Amino acid sequence: MDPAVCREHLSALLGDEAALLEELEELLTREADVLENSDIRALEGTTRARQERMGALARLEEQRGSLCGLHGFAADRAGLEALMAWCDPQGALIERLRDCATRAMRCRDLNDRNGILVSARLKRVQSMLGALTGRPVRLDTYGPKGFCSAGTSWGRSLGAA
Repeated sequence: MDPAVCREHLSALLGDEAALLEELEELLTREADVLENSDIRALEGTTRARQERMGALARLEEQRGSLCGLHGFAADRAGLEALMAWCDPQGALIERLRDCATRAMRCRDLNDRNGILVSARLKRVQSMLGALTGRPVRLDTYGPKGFCSAGTSWGRSLGAA
């Protein structure tokens, strides 16, 4: 493949990635509002849309890796940089790649913030459940080694017929 054709293909991939990351950032911002307002129906919609964008981003990453491999470069960051040096020696695409990386970091931060909101809500609900049932609710089912924590009753009844 000609370096100019490769540059055009990479440019298109970066354009698609930028658009998807912009949509994902908007979704994650909306998701935070939905979480704060406890709108379960809206949360289902934003979660589904977020997963669709994540899948599309993963497919773009695969395409970029395939493009690198097609030209004999590794499908990692170093390979991408080498590919870009070959097909875009003027560095016209490097700023677009940086913009995508910056936006991806913002998306990661928004997703982390939303995860913290979900965890806080879960702890609150579990605490209220413990208060209602009169039993403390354990937040960790398994320890770091995959075993139940000490003091857990192995013979606890889960129900009666």
